[in-house]
Order: sequence, then structure tokens, then C-alpha cells
Amino acid sequence: MTGLMVCVAVLVAASAYGVLHRRRSGRVRVRGRDDGRRLGADRLGGALGQRATLVQFSSAFCAPCRATRRVLGEVAGVVPGVAHIEIDAEARLDLVRELDILKTPTVLVLDADGRIVRRATGQPRKADVIAALGEAV
Repeated sequence: MTGLMVCVAVLVAASAYGVLHRRRSGRVRVRGRDDGRRLGADRLGGALGQRATLVQFSSAFCAPCRATRRVLGEVAGVVPGVAHIEIDAEARLDLVRELDILKTPTVLVLDADGRIVRRATGQPRKADVIAALGEAV
């Protein structure tokens, strides 16, 4: 009987963790550790947008990275003055460590000066990215 109770407790805890993880994945939010940090075009390998820049960290075998690339490309095409820069996390480990990138895809929203104003881990929704851009400018 004790084994059954332990099994049920483990299943409940795992389910709660799964639901919480799924709800948080892809959310665009402010992170205190990014406050005031700037990234320039020389470090990113591409020109910053006039209004904002979407910086995507991805890896070669990441399926959500491909979908995120498509979403961010669409947003950059629709919203004037927004640039999309994709960075291979494996090739830029120095930047990954400095910015505390823990998983791919991770998207950073930069303002016109290159300051990090928002961050999303996981595949963000198009509406969330557009809303974050509205707050960035």
C-alpha cells in the first residue's frame, strides 16, 4: 500500500511540474539580471533594428528553433524598424555563458540602443512578441 501512495505522489508531482513548465515556456518576460545590459552589432554579427532587435539563440537540431525563426521573421517583416538576428548557440558559447542562455530557443528583445528589455525561453507566440516590441520602443 505504501508503494502505491509513493507512486501516486510522484505522478502528481511530475504532472504539476509538466503543467507549470508548459505554461512558462515561450512567455516573453522581464528578467532582472538583464537590466541595463547592452549588445552591439559587432557582438551580434548583424545590424540592430531602428526600433528594436529580436535576437534568437538556437541550435542545429532544435525543432522549436525552426518555428521560432519563422515567427520572428514574420514579425520583423511586418513591424517596421525591427531586425531579427539568429545566433548559433554552439558557435557562440562565450555569449551564451555571458547572457545565461540555458536552453534553445531563447529570444532576447533589444531596444534601439541594444539594451535587453525582454527575454523568452521556448517557442514564443507571435502576439506575445509583438506586444513585447510595443513595450521595447
